[in-house]
Amino acid sequence: MAIGAVVIAYLIGGLIGLVAASTRHRWLDEGLIRPLDVLLPLPSLLVISVVAVGWRASALAITLAVALVNVPTVTRLVRAAALDAASSPVVEALRMQRASWINIHLGYVGRSVLGPVAADLGTRITLAVFLVASVNFLGLGLSPTAPDWAVSISRNREGLLLQPWSVLAPALLLVSFTLGFNLLADRLLHHTRRRPVEATR
Repeated sequence: MAIGAVVIAYLIGGLIGLVAASTRHRWLDEGLIRPLDVLLPLPSLLVISVVAVGWRASALAITLAVALVNVPTVTRLVRAAALDAASSPVVEALRMQRASWINIHLGYVGRSVLGPVAADLGTRITLAVFLVASVNFLGLGLSPTAPDWAVSISRNREGLLLQPWSVLAPALLLVSFTLGFNLLADRLLHHTRRRPVEATR
């Protein structure tokens, strides 16, 4: 659910950010970014909890809600990372060669934001895991019989003193997943940064 939410957030927010960065019309840039600013002050957990209450035990609804609260920050990240590339002479040359919008902005400009996106990916998925786990722990998300770590923690917390591993085991799994994914993202980012350096030697 957390990974799916982050993928959806990047598909929507990434596309909006690329369009906002590459447009030559200020009104379009403002029209795409300003409505998303309304979502930024809203507490993420509150928004997801309201959605979870309305669509109880719906994994799809929770996934979409987590994606929704991440779209504004993803959009701003991609837009900021793409601004320099979108206004570079390379883009102007591609336009003069009548290259398609997809080739210019999803090709050249899109590749320029891969570094910042990779750096943000580990933190973004960790935040999504936290939001999904919080909603499920509070009993507002998945059903009490769902095979979810946060649900297991919530159901077994009353027996913590009798059988602590019923709570500690899923809690450790949550921590291990988020920590391991962050380490994996850092390692992949390190390798992607080394490749250009090695290619120039």
